[in-house]
Amino acid sequence: MSGPLSGIRVLELGQLIAAPFATRLMAEFGADVVKVEAPGEGDPLRKWRKMHEGTSLWWYLQSRNKKSIAVNLKAPEGLDIVKRLATSADVVVENFRPGGLEKLGLGWDVLSALNPNLVMVRISGYGQTGPYRDRPGFGAIGESMGGIRFTTGSPEAPPARVGVSIGDTLASLHGVIGALMALLRVKTGQGAGQVIDVSLVESVFNVMESLVPEYDLLGEVRTRAGGALPGITPSNTYPTRDGGYVVIAGNSDPIFRRLMAVIGRPDLAEDPALRNNDGRSKQSAMLDGLIADWSKSESVEEALAALDAADVPAGRIYSVADIVADPHYQARDMILQAELPGGTRVKMPGIVPKLSETPGEVRWQGPALGAHTDAVLAELGLDPERIAALRAKGAVA
Repeated sequence: MSGPLSGIRVLELGQLIAAPFATRLMAEFGADVVKVEAPGEGDPLRKWRKMHEGTSLWWYLQSRNKKSIAVNLKAPEGLDIVKRLATSADVVVENFRPGGLEKLGLGWDVLSALNPNLVMVRISGYGQTGPYRDRPGFGAIGESMGGIRFTTGSPEAPPARVGVSIGDTLASLHGVIGALMALLRVKTGQGAGQVIDVSLVESVFNVMESLVPEYDLLGEVRTRAGGALPGITPSNTYPTRDGGYVVIAGNSDPIFRRLMAVIGRPDLAEDPALRNNDGRSKQSAMLDGLIADWSKSESVEEALAALDAADVPAGRIYSVADIVADPHYQARDMILQAELPGGTRVKMPGIVPKLSETPGEVRWQGPALGAHTDAVLAELGLDPERIAALRAKGAVA
């Protein structure tokens, strides 16, 4: 393996989205990720959303570069295998409900005693402490209580979902950041391992900009504003003649002046009352109306051509079909060709971020359940006879 995390072993005790997305990112950059799954059905994500010959397409993406071992955590021998894996791991990532691993005898106190340098990422709905810690928490709840759903959608409609599982993804990213900071401390000899306590709610809350001080000092409750960016003007989604939309971000002072020239209102570019954002925000409805009047006279292509020529940030709203066909995505290797079991070719997302010297890579797609059980157990020193005996007992599969 190559990549900046080459030589780092990660043990994944998670399922569905939050923990597995975090370990996917680590695996793409060289970490040796061993995913523990229950024998029989494995991670429920294997059956989520759209399927190909009985397996979720999401699974093939979410679990690429990982090793799958099927271990029965209800069997003493299975628990012993996990402990042995944790002893040699650098990072454990889990998303059990708080207390779940402790009930199995795999809590932080046990694993850190076996491996003092272990970094343990714990992703849960509300965190490991606090009055809500024992509540079940999925991404949708994190998005709701973290504040993002209250601000998403049209003011005339109920709060909307962003469109993807953003709460889980944000928690995953915070988990990876925490793990890398903790690993840096261990690898540079500054200290031992530690717990990274990640809450879905707090991960969403952490990206909610100036929500709290606006409320505390001004009494303002930020709410849904459709495609607009309240308090930053003009920045909105505008309709076009051909039934499409363009997103225009004309919110810096020089860009605003160029935008006014494009829509045929250079007089507004010189208006002292509109020279700065605070003045423009007081007249956002008027400005949005004028820009929309102009955009409705143009097709999407015509509007974008005029805005690009004036160096005004603008773009169309992409569907997945637009993304896959876009030459910029293709030029940056953001659309990769993968091969599924049986030889079916399928496009998959590329890797982010782009590292110049140690880039990430896709070595294989999400594996079959237990595909690496024998190989991983052999690395632990178990001979084929011992592995066969564990399989006969139902401790592994």
